[in-house]
Amino acid sequence: MELLPCIELETTPNPTAAVIWLHGLGADGNDFAPIIPELNLAGCQGIRFVFPSAPSMPVTLNGGYVMPAWYDIVGRSLVDQEDASGISKSAVSIVQLIEREASRGIAYENIVLAGFSQGCAMVLHVGLRFPHKLAGMMALSGYLPLATTAPTEKHSANQNTPIFMAHGEYDPVVALDRAQASYALLENMGYSVEWNEYPMEHSVNREELIDISRFLQQVLSSQ
Repeated sequence: MELLPCIELETTPNPTAAVIWLHGLGADGNDFAPIIPELNLAGCQGIRFVFPSAPSMPVTLNGGYVMPAWYDIVGRSLVDQEDASGISKSAVSIVQLIEREASRGIAYENIVLAGFSQGCAMVLHVGLRFPHKLAGMMALSGYLPLATTAPTEKHSANQNTPIFMAHGEYDPVVALDRAQASYALLENMGYSVEWNEYPMEHSVNREELIDISRFLQQVLSSQ
């Protein structure tokens, strides 16, 4: 498979860490690139931020309109008739990006998977199953897809990997209780999850950016 198109930003020359950040439905790799200068990353080692763009596909929920998507969405509940084949196909592409960073000299344990909405779902799907320990997972305004298979498909390599979950209290796209159910399931599976709620809708606010910066400084410390 051909590598996904990506935007790359480096905080220093020759970075020793990487953050692969996945956008939400209908967006692309440009979506989160502008916030990097707003993050205080002084306590981190040099980071390469990788912002891939998902392929475009018809999305059933949106009347078959073609847009960038990691997988199809059939119903508003998000977990009715989940697109298992689409999720699996995107997972292969995301693993390719992780392996490319490893081939460029970034240790797996210095790679963070981050994602928003659909991107968040892909982070949790890939991260739980990935066979090498990662530095962390950032799961923003999303949920755990294919939740019934996660307990049997998870890999022990990332059992103790820190997971940062964040969600808007008034999110009309991914309901708060859907994300809370994912959080509860991850806790029941023995994962170390930091849960955060913010007074916002389906977005990212200043308080969340501060917490994201703190999390990255914890898991990608320069010490």
